[in-house]
Amino acid sequence: MDKVLVVGSLNMDFAVYMDRRPQAGETVMAQGMKLVPGGKGANQAYALGKLGAKTSMIGAVGTDTFGQQMLKNLETVSVNTAGIQKIAGVETGKAFIEIENSGQNSISVIAGANAAVDEQMVLAQEEYFRQTDAVVMQLEIPVPAVIAAAKLAKAHGKTVVLDPAPARKDLPDELWAQVDITKPNETELALLTGMPTGTEEEVLTAARALIAKGVKYVLVTLGGDGTLLVSDSRVEKFPAYKVKAVDTTAAGDCFLAAFMSRFDGQNFAEAIDFGAKASAIAVTRQGAQTSIPTVEEVQNFQ
Repeated sequence: MDKVLVVGSLNMDFAVYMDRRPQAGETVMAQGMKLVPGGKGANQAYALGKLGAKTSMIGAVGTDTFGQQMLKNLETVSVNTAGIQKIAGVETGKAFIEIENSGQNSISVIAGANAAVDEQMVLAQEEYFRQTDAVVMQLEIPVPAVIAAAKLAKAHGKTVVLDPAPARKDLPDELWAQVDITKPNETELALLTGMPTGTEEEVLTAARALIAKGVKYVLVTLGGDGTLLVSDSRVEKFPAYKVKAVDTTAAGDCFLAAFMSRFDGQNFAEAIDFGAKASAIAVTRQGAQTSIPTVEEVQNFQ
């Protein structure tokens, strides 16, 4: 996909590093904290831009310092930020991330300006939908805006891609009917479908439930166990690359962006492998957008 439009969230990440996350009522001493540009939409737009796709983004930030930093960071990788609205009197979205030494994390999000992304904001920027090859969305902005973006993209004959995170079980069928590709992990797939995903057979059954709703392709990321591709006529598993994880923040965003930067509409194998390599590199680095590799790094990855 030479041109990709991302409709989604922008958050400033407050990343806190610690041996382990605290239990309820417990205090744990942390090793340090970093401010890192994040948000699932911005992460994917940044990664797409850094990996060579011509990328534009629709979203919203406040007029605060964090909003300015988010936009400047996207512009360093040539993302077109003209579609990102700057809303006075509203704070830029924030995410508070606790990251263990194992690389696992937990995240709390304050929507801020992301909550202001509505159907009117999307429809007012129809020209971006005309000019792109694919539209990528997530669920950190209001669902009505996601539905409007999916319908508008479909009306213009574009590939519609949904990263269904944070997952929720009440997504309407009218959204699923517009989606060409969705990329849940097994936990998200369970939430989306209300079905168990503890085994690969259960994952396959749950993925087929989304196919029955109209989705053309389901890419289930299984962490170190690879990626399962499911359609109404195809089931194929692709391996992951084994690395020592430092921070898994934005690994899924990196995978999807890298996949889209190489996907030609037909060749899943090459694009999934590129995504697996990119995300394997990303988890060995701290931060969200700071972890995204270059094209050369992915191509040289062994």
